[in-house]
Amino acid sequence: MKALLPAIVNSLAVVIGSLIGFFLRRGISERFRTILFYAVGLSTIGIGIQMIVGVNDFLIVLFSMVIGGIIGEWFNIEQRLKKLGDTMQEGDFSTGFVASSLLFLVGPMTIVGSITAGLKGDGSIILTKSILDFVSSIVLSSTYGLGVMVSAVAVLIVQGTITLLAGTLTFLTSPEYLNDLVAVGGLMVFGIGLRILEIKDTRVGNFLPSLFVSPFLTFVVSLFK
Repeated sequence: MKALLPAIVNSLAVVIGSLIGFFLRRGISERFRTILFYAVGLSTIGIGIQMIVGVNDFLIVLFSMVIGGIIGEWFNIEQRLKKLGDTMQEGDFSTGFVASSLLFLVGPMTIVGSITAGLKGDGSIILTKSILDFVSSIVLSSTYGLGVMVSAVAVLIVQGTITLLAGTLTFLTSPEYLNDLVAVGGLMVFGIGLRILEIKDTRVGNFLPSLFVSPFLTFVVSLFK
């Protein structure tokens, strides 16, 4: 249970930050809310590019996106998220949920931090990440509402699972796996940026299975090296 404490703290940081941002949004005029949208959108695209540049094998990233996108379309993940958001009737739920979940979970700090917490009982990386996520959740929630807060559940489940399975998931910390996985997430984050700026609705939610396809493809390719 002690090993899970950093993941719990991280989730609470997202919840608290989201609530702060959600209530602050009511006092923001349309003019300033628009410039906030632009700031978040441009920054999201920048983060996506930063995540992509470290890629090892772009063919793995490409096929991960293709296969994952087909699976996501089959299960219509994006539409299911939108239906969930409609029941909450507050902000752009699906964009807020997917954007925040990707930003909070697809990165080296999540994987390395969770595995370190599970193997060594050292939660310092995740606790540092909690501060970053707290600030990000304030900004995102002030723009997209409650979908950001619900991403705290994903943070707890994903980071908690990686922490508990740390002994069998250490391979994910290898650059061979990590760089392509992060690059897949980077493309999705880039797509979120396009949506925020209203350039193109990329239905990023349907690409979520790509995050599971990427490590599998990396493993298959490694068998032939």
